[in-house]
Amino acid sequence: MKNPSILISGAGIAGPALAYWLHRYGFHPTVVERTPTLRSGGHVVDIRGTARRVAELTGIVPEVRKAHTGARGMAFVDRTGKRIANLSTDVFGDSGGPVAEMAIPRSDLARILYEATRDDVEYVFGDSITAAEEDGDGVRVAFENGEPRNFDLLVGADGVHSNVRRLVFGPEERYVRDLGGYVALFTTTTAVDLAGSQLMYTMPGGNGRPGKTAGLYPQHTPGTALAGFMFRSDLRYDERDIDEQKRIVLRTFEGEEWEIPRMLSQIWDAPDFYFDRVVQVQADTWSHRRTVLLGDAGYCASPMSGIGTSLALVGAYILAGELMEADGDHRCAYTAYEREMREFVDRAHAFARRQGNDGLAPESLARLWLRNQSVRMLPYLPKRLVSRGMDTLSNTVELKDYAALTHG
Repeated sequence: MKNPSILISGAGIAGPALAYWLHRYGFHPTVVERTPTLRSGGHVVDIRGTARRVAELTGIVPEVRKAHTGARGMAFVDRTGKRIANLSTDVFGDSGGPVAEMAIPRSDLARILYEATRDDVEYVFGDSITAAEEDGDGVRVAFENGEPRNFDLLVGADGVHSNVRRLVFGPEERYVRDLGGYVALFTTTTAVDLAGSQLMYTMPGGNGRPGKTAGLYPQHTPGTALAGFMFRSDLRYDERDIDEQKRIVLRTFEGEEWEIPRMLSQIWDAPDFYFDRVVQVQADTWSHRRTVLLGDAGYCASPMSGIGTSLALVGAYILAGELMEADGDHRCAYTAYEREMREFVDRAHAFARRQGNDGLAPESLARLWLRNQSVRMLPYLPKRLVSRGMDTLSNTVELKDYAALTHG
């Protein structure tokens, strides 16, 4: 086999998923992760459509089901907490709508994938790639802390702000497209009975104020929830300054009602605080010589799209499978990987742009009213119409049986 040693940057979801399949096919993956341990926090992620089949083939479905958030729907509330519009998973059929059947905290899915691979895959935590120089035989990689090493191939699975993409493909601004919103998340305590629902309180924009939503998402531990904040803005901030990001959230939501004052009161003690722009990553190609991008690093649809984890799992399965089928020839494998994934990615990007920010950050009271009326109508529409968009999108790819090909 050609190119057996493969360095993967990023121990989130895409990286360990790829490592699982690479090891299974006889490659020797190494995963490097900048943080000293697996990351905590982050949003709830969904496994949809074809990605469910990938999860089954990976053998992680029992653990995923154990880690399910318990959410069975979503409810929009007013400032007093009264439910004014409800969305049940039953309304959406197999797609699950905003709450998929396999909806779990991102950190739990990352942990499950890590535990499925840690005995077979080399993990290097607390280090980061500082340079990658290619020649005809491989990639010479320099690290922030460790000694330089040689690998046959390099994979950037390190998220929207990919270090590998910056080093090999060019500056972030070439690839990241701002969609005009921001999202913040952290674990909080709550006395609210969520009753299996994500609760969302939306405040319309107008008179110079941004449209915005605050939400509480069910967690496993009783009395806890994931606090979420989404708002429109055009900000300039230091991505490394967590305190500044917390102050932005405080300024944006101060003085608002519902559970917001109590949620904000815990922001300074939140060790898992997450804050980022709502963006897409768009690239004409995901490979350059021996380096390839996977998941959000190459084609993030949007943190609000509900399809990012499925893109990562399906992409990892296909990339590893094409490398196996090509006997490690990266040029053939990378071309086939892009061919198999491009339609899925293009559809996901278009879907996320159509969704826009109006649902959670309406620009006016009239748009908020229209959103609520639309939600109230959904239970009365045929399921095939309600779920058609997400169902079609999440089942775009017809998976090859790469494992069978290894025995063919």
